[in-house]
Amino acid sequence: MGRSSSPAPNIVQAPESKPPTLTQVPDQSLSTQTALNEASAKQQRLNMEKGAELDRVNAEFFAGQDIRRTQATAAENRLSTRVAGEETRATIGTQGREDRAMAATQGLEYRRGLETAGLQDRAMTRVAGQETRATRGEEGRQTRATQGQLLRGQERQIGQRGLQERAAIRTTGAETRDLRRTEGAQTRLTEQRRGLEQRAGIRETGLQERAGTRETGRQQRALSRVTGQEDRAGTRVRGQETRLSTRVTGQEERAGMRTRGEQDRALTRVSGQVQRAGIRTTGQETRATRAEEGRQTRATTRVTGQEERAGIRTTGQEQRGTISRQAQEQRTTDLQREMFRRYKENRDFEQARGSYRV
Repeated sequence: MGRSSSPAPNIVQAPESKPPTLTQVPDQSLSTQTALNEASAKQQRLNMEKGAELDRVNAEFFAGQDIRRTQATAAENRLSTRVAGEETRATIGTQGREDRAMAATQGLEYRRGLETAGLQDRAMTRVAGQETRATRGEEGRQTRATQGQLLRGQERQIGQRGLQERAAIRTTGAETRDLRRTEGAQTRLTEQRRGLEQRAGIRETGLQERAGTRETGRQQRALSRVTGQEDRAGTRVRGQETRLSTRVTGQEERAGMRTRGEQDRALTRVSGQVQRAGIRTTGQETRATRAEEGRQTRATTRVTGQEERAGIRTTGQEQRGTISRQAQEQRTTDLQREMFRRYKENRDFEQARGSYRV
């Protein structure tokens, strides 16, 4: 058995509606917002203009402060340079006067010392001559007194003395040669050791210098790398800030640079004048000192020459006196020897004649 079908639905059509009607209601929010936006924009523009004006005023004020500070610093530097130059010239003048006074005093004391030394040398030479002449006289008397006793054994003593002197000379030569040989060996060893130590020191110094140079290069490269990074970052930030402030500060910087240039030129001019004055004073003092030194040197040379000539004169007189006394003693000794020789010849002749008679 089949199921019966349901009846078809009944569709009810809605009635056609009219299009909606829009009703405009007046509202103040849009105009109020527009007015507020315009007022806000105007206030913002006024704030920006006022801020720019204040920035210009501040930049002008600080630029004026920088210019006045630069002028004051330059004036103080010029005053300091001028005072330093005056003090330096005064110091150089005082030092020159003191140096000349010291040179004059040293020359005077040196000449007095030379005079005193010359007097003492002449007195010493005179006393030495007197003592030498007295010694030669006493030696002559003793020689003549002992001539008779020494004449018989003179040849034997001369031979023995010659042997002893030759032996002493031979021993002295051998010792001297051994000493020179030992000194040469020690000197060569010392020079060899010194050369080894010097080469070792130079080698160690080279190693340390190369290591220091290598480490210095590494540190410098690292520092340059970090410095470059920092400089680039700083340059980037400064570039941004500079572009913003260049427009306002350019005129002030040019004015400041112009003022600093004028101050630098004035300072350089004053420094040059002070340096030239200092150099002029130094040259004058140096020339005066050299002149005083020359005068003192010439005076010292003059006194030295006088003392040397006086010393040579006294030495010559003493030497001539000594030679004269030696010649007298030598003539007396030769006369005594000749008399003794004639006595021996006469004695031998008498003995021979006596023997012939016997």
